[in-house]
Amino acid sequence: RVAPMIDHTLLKPEATSAQVVSLCREASIYGFAAVCINPSLVKIAVAELAGSAVMVGTVIGFPTGAVTTRTKQCEAGEAVESGAGELDMVIAVGRLRERDFEYVLNDIKAVVSEAGGCCVKVILEACLLTDDEKVMACRLVVDAGAQFVKTSTGLAGGGATVADVRLMRRTVGPDFRVKASGGIRTLQEALIMIDAGANRIGTSAGVTIVTANS
Repeated sequence: RVAPMIDHTLLKPEATSAQVVSLCREASIYGFAAVCINPSLVKIAVAELAGSAVMVGTVIGFPTGAVTTRTKQCEAGEAVESGAGELDMVIAVGRLRERDFEYVLNDIKAVVSEAGGCCVKVILEACLLTDDEKVMACRLVVDAGAQFVKTSTGLAGGGATVADVRLMRRTVGPDFRVKASGGIRTLQEALIMIDAGANRIGTSAGVTIVTANS
């Protein structure tokens, strides 16, 4: 039930090519949905997962979301050229908080356009937002044509919470996709997030989670 919903993640700045190869092999063995890695290592993952059903994902505007829209576009375009099939972009958190909704919408639209049909997940960094801001962010993500709303990077002082996943699910409706990410390290935590409405789990503990009962 859980393995096909996991994005097997390695986003540490010190991550090496060898570690990414190992990550990819684990993802293939356990049948994870995707790996999520830093942009400079995408080509290595694509080569390692050639012929596999596991997707290669990377991050855009990570971890702050505060880079320019043009920078996010360039990152997205290069990631797609390198073979990435999924892009996890960080929303422009500061612009959202100052209610510059047009900027936020266009920022997401620009990445969606550059993605050329690849799956775009938009990270809200929910721990920095009020509930009203989370709701508005979800609506902007849907309107911009992305495929997922995502809770967090896990690097801003907070991760996924059940309350946030439930709020996001209520806001986007039953058919839009929700990714819970940040601090999910056990099978029980993953199942709770799935039951709350998550379609995908981002975690660096994927192997631990799926082997918990073995």
